[in-house]
Amino acid sequence: MGQPTNLNARIIESLYAEGLMLSDEVRAAFDLTQRPPADQHPDPEDATRIALSCEALRTTTRMMHAVAWLLNQRAYFQGEISELQLRRHGRIPGNLSPAEPERLALLDPETRDLIRATERFHARLVRLDAGWREAGAAASTIEQLRERLARAVR
Repeated sequence: MGQPTNLNARIIESLYAEGLMLSDEVRAAFDLTQRPPADQHPDPEDATRIALSCEALRTTTRMMHAVAWLLNQRAYFQGEISELQLRRHGRIPGNLSPAEPERLALLDPETRDLIRATERFHARLVRLDAGWREAGAAASTIEQLRERLARAVR
């Protein structure tokens, strides 16, 4: 099938750098050891801390999937894995839960902006993956038709 028509090594490297920077921002934003405690005896039911923990898990999971997808793409473009391996094991999940609005409302504006940035980044990768897979499926169908024609003409 050859190289994907909508992706190339330069695009993937650029997205990978962006993903790493975004992941580092996420790590820093949700590093609870760096946050001052609300008071000496925090209430375990503190809605803001619960919201922060829940959204931290969602956001880091989203970025983990994004970086894993980008690493698979890099491996493909560097010849470390085949296109078949990439198609079988390199899919990015598109059904991850978005942030919950009521929890987002409890977080500071910078954290909300960061969460939204990770959602947009992940959505971009999902669109790229879907386009690449559709282009590959179309190429595969055309190739199958060519093979059938070649067999019929023999």
